Amino acid sequence: MTVNQLLDERAAELGDKTAIFFRDEEIGYRQLNDRALAVASGLVARGVEKGRNVCLLIPNRLEFMYAFFGVMKAGAVAVPINTLLKGEEITYIINNCEAEVIIVTDEHIELVRTIKPDCTRLKHVISTAAGDDVIPFEQLLKTPVDENPPAVTEDEDASIIYTSGTTGRPKGVILTHGNYIADTRMMTESVGMSKDDRFLCILPLFHVNAQVVTTLGPLYAGASMVLLEGFSPKKFLPALARYKATAFSGVPTVYAILNNQPDAEQYDLSRLRFCVCGAAPMPVEVFNEFEKKYKAFILEGYGLSEGTCASSVNPLGGKRKVGSIGLPLEGQPMKIFDDNDNEAPQGTVGEIVVKGPNVMRGYYNNPEATEATLKNGWLHTGDLGYVDEEGYFYIVGRKKEMIIRGGENIYPKEVEEAVYRHPAVLEAAIVGLPDKVWGEEVAAFIVLKDEGALNEEDMIDYCKEHLADYKCPRKVFFVKDLPKTATGKIQKRKVVEQFVAEHGGET
Repeated sequence: MTVNQLLDERAAELGDKTAIFFRDEEIGYRQLNDRALAVASGLVARGVEKGRNVCLLIPNRLEFMYAFFGVMKAGAVAVPINTLLKGEEITYIINNCEAEVIIVTDEHIELVRTIKPDCTRLKHVISTAAGDDVIPFEQLLKTPVDENPPAVTEDEDASIIYTSGTTGRPKGVILTHGNYIADTRMMTESVGMSKDDRFLCILPLFHVNAQVVTTLGPLYAGASMVLLEGFSPKKFLPALARYKATAFSGVPTVYAILNNQPDAEQYDLSRLRFCVCGAAPMPVEVFNEFEKKYKAFILEGYGLSEGTCASSVNPLGGKRKVGSIGLPLEGQPMKIFDDNDNEAPQGTVGEIVVKGPNVMRGYYNNPEATEATLKNGWLHTGDLGYVDEEGYFYIVGRKKEMIIRGGENIYPKEVEEAVYRHPAVLEAAIVGLPDKVWGEEVAAFIVLKDEGALNEEDMIDYCKEHLADYKCPRKVFFVKDLPKTATGKIQKRKVVEQFVAEHGGET
């Protein structure tokens, strides 16, 4: 089955049943399908060929839904772009995926106009904003539907999800229609999602968590999705109550913030069945406090973009182990490998690897990274963990030097490259420091060429010119030197250990 076929089937089966609640609008399954088909027909009429990549720079709005499904129905490949990125970061993605078309909403049209001359293959800008230099998105929605859209198989590409790489450049994760359907099926069956569910979406739609758990999951189950523009502590609880949501997916930071909401008791959350937590390990203290306060059942799981989304979860109806990432999803083997790619004994720490029909086809135009990550059919996650005697998996750290701040993946190399471009910087180490709210906070330890040539505020402002805000250091420490190995490599673990020892832990 393909994503296109799934939407066709649900539209025929459920008709006017609400697929999406957004603000005061209710979009039925048939209406969603019709608008996606119109977008597809409009793209094809404007020369978008099967297999071409189409970028989407759209926040959590209905336009994302129409474009995401519409691009796939055109036989093309959707490339959702993180809406928090800055111009040079977006330019790199557009050029790397060789996109000729981008669909953008009002919020980012001026940015796209600025970078368009640097996007070498970009021909068309489709936008909700007005202007002679854009194709109005409304025109696509009014395009007569082609009764014979391009045929697509489950082995063909559906999307490319860009995720930061250890080299400092984002890598495009290629996900097929089959990847999406397989992971969605595994996830929805594991949590017992039904047609009666209403799944609240607060995570950004450019992320696979929102695409699979709160978009395709309800679609697969014939349930409904409640789409919010994002997470707002003031709007979240009223929305949960207003729409009678039965479930939502969030990152640990969301749960930590909700624990501090003083007015939770005034809202009727009796329909809430369960909450999903992923993207980063949740502190046990936050976990227990949330369940006590909200009388809700948290399912902590694990996954990554290269595995489409979910790979394991604590079972809804079985034993749940707080602090673990649960059991592998049925049909998706998970193991712990040692450094020689042999299975490690039970309880021994090693690299988590997964296998299954949900595993990506590879990285776009990056055979070296693909070969290093996909070995003998196993996806090497870069995460360190172990498995207990009952088959439950635990994460203990990350093999790669990735920082997870509020559920967003940040790779130090990318930030370091920006920092090193400042002429006053001699050496730099970007690390994640423990933080109660964000899980980890980005910190820069810098050796200057001339002492006193730069202050903390100047460095942070400089980073904000070149990087998305969430990647920028919130703490900058100027030091005389950085710990190194005998070969001169900076020892980041020692940097963190020294900070924790001197400052008592968290930022």
